[in-house]
Amino acid sequence: MNELARVFEMERARLVRVAYATLGSLAEAEDCVQEAWLRLRGLDDPGEIRDLQAWLVRTVGRLALDALGSARARRERYVGTWLPEPLVGDATPAADPADRVTMDEQVSMAMLVVMESLSPAERTAFLLHDVFGVPFEEVAEVVGRSTVAVRQLASRARRHVAEGRPRFPPTPDEQRALVTAFLSACKNGDLDGLMELLAPEVVLRGDGGGKVGTVPRIMRGADEVAAALLAFSGAAPRADLRVTTVNGAPGVLARGVDGHLSVAAITVDGGRIVAVDVIRNPDKLTTVQEPGTD
Repeated sequence: MNELARVFEMERARLVRVAYATLGSLAEAEDCVQEAWLRLRGLDDPGEIRDLQAWLVRTVGRLALDALGSARARRERYVGTWLPEPLVGDATPAADPADRVTMDEQVSMAMLVVMESLSPAERTAFLLHDVFGVPFEEVAEVVGRSTVAVRQLASRARRHVAEGRPRFPPTPDEQRALVTAFLSACKNGDLDGLMELLAPEVVLRGDGGGKVGTVPRIMRGADEVAAALLAFSGAAPRADLRVTTVNGAPGVLARGVDGHLSVAAITVDGGRIVAVDVIRNPDKLTTVQEPGTD
């Protein structure tokens, strides 16, 4: 059992990524991984599993798919705009540094928001096959469809993801430089400087979960978004805004005058900010550290 636990722990980070990318919730992802461990430990002879890594990915994928069904039902009753739980700072699960770049792109806020438009089966087929390399035959077992149907699900999902993800994403240095300039413009009330950073079609989304104030609806267009951002940042103490890492990319962490934390994921395409996703629901920020010095 000790050897089985050791092997499982080696796979844990990858399994959390599978479930988090499916659910958009780290807490629910960890629940799925824990349940997979309990199922593995409960087998009469785990040694009969020919490929333990594949078995674990399939099991977690199936558990996450089941959890996604109930999660989507809850999101239909959600107050306001629902956004994924952000991974702030070093919270992003990664097996090793060599896996970081690929993993960060797959759990970026832009990717997670796009995948919300997919059906649970499409999302699972795309993630398991295209992202985590599970053969279609095994994905078919997870989603309960034929191999042909799963190929079609993944193909449809692939098209939606390609349409929604940035076409010209920045390098990490470019992202940090742009977010730093964005934060400076917000702190200083620099409308002209902020407008230069925002794409004309920029989108601002806010998730307060009905528990704290945020933008009342999805805002679109540089003029409207810039006004809303400056109104918020102008009311926040300057020392309480800083650049941090959000889902593997530079973003913003702030504390408003109402005392609540805000985490902003910034999506950049072609050198301009195309989306600002602000998570303020305190239930999604329980593990976020206080604003401070990087």
